[in-house]
This record gives sequence, C-alpha cells and structure tokens, in this order.
Amino acid sequence: MKKNSISFRYYLITDRKASDKRSLLETVELACKAGVRAVQLREKDMTDESLVALGKQIRSITNEYNARLFVNRRADIAQLLNADGVHSPENGIPSMAIKRSWPELTVGASIHSEKAAKRAEEDGADFLLFGPVYYTVSKAKYGEPQGVDRLKEVAEKSSVPVFAVGGITPEKTASCLQAGAFGLAGISAIMKAGNVGQQVHSFKKHLGKL
Repeated sequence: MKKNSISFRYYLITDRKASDKRSLLETVELACKAGVRAVQLREKDMTDESLVALGKQIRSITNEYNARLFVNRRADIAQLLNADGVHSPENGIPSMAIKRSWPELTVGASIHSEKAAKRAEEDGADFLLFGPVYYTVSKAKYGEPQGVDRLKEVAEKSSVPVFAVGGITPEKTASCLQAGAFGLAGISAIMKAGNVGQQVHSFKKHLGKL
C-alpha cells in the first residue's frame, strides 16, 4: 500500500456538541498535547463567519503541537485558514476538482462502499475514511455497521491509506489493523472521553504511533 504523504495514524473529527464536560477548543488542545497529529474541523451547522473564527483558533492549536488541520467540505475556508487539507464526503466535490483549484491541499474522502472507494482513489484522494465499521450514533444515518470484513475488502484493494471510522474504541484497534486499516478516525471516543489524555495514550498504545 502506498503511504504517500499520510503519516498520522489517528484522525480526530470535531463535534462541539459531543461533550458537556469541556469546550471544543479545550478538547482539541488536550488531544493534540497528548499526541494527536491530525484534526478535521467538522462543524457543519456553523455560519461561514463562525467557522472561520473557530478554525483560526484550532489552527493556532494544531500549529503549536505540530498537528495537521483539515476542514470538512470547504476547500476555500481550508485555504483561508492555511490548513493542510480538506475532507470531502462521499457525495462532495471530487478530489480531482479540489486539487485542480487548490493543488497544495491534501484531500481525504469519506466512502461507504468498494465502488465509492475506487472512484475516490481514481479522483486523486490521498486517503480514505471507510465506515461505519461499528455502530455509532453519529454514523447511524449511513445505515447498518459495515463490519471489519467489508473494511478488509476495501483496504486490500486500495493503494492509498484507509482509515476505519465509526464506533472505534482503543479495544477495537487491533481488529481494524488486522483488516488492513492504516489508521483510525473518530469523534466520540476522544470528544466524549472523561480523560482525553488517557484516551489518546490508549489509542497510541494500540496503534504504535499517532
């Protein structure tokens, strides 16, 4: 499998409504301080102005801890924030079109089937998020969990890194890696964690590196 420019193994996806224990910024900083090296800003219900304002604060945190920042859907905002990349949902703008206008951006793509994975890879995606592998409320609208067997089918046929997403906990890391996942992605496991640093270190223990 070609690893290209993707060196991070855990991809943290934000949700400011996921935790009532801390602010989103506090959670992101705790995660990055503990070793997370990639964060996707995914606050789909925010106005452009609010998203940019939040993005600037998160960009400051990721810069401080040498982590990469991706923005969901919005390549224009990613460029404005001097982010590292953009994340495209399965029905979003093709990676090829993003790179044509913003060639400096790394592009991740969410996929939910082998067909979509092949299409995204052919379009130039640098890495893929496949799921939901396990049940999780945030991914329930995408249907039943796909399971590790489907993850394996996608990973075996992909030449770019595939990240498992959906209900991923540290204890499920080994099964995902054995199925061929390059890394893991998630919202709740870290966003809702009582002790963010401890949870991040648990993922690191199972992944080997973040």
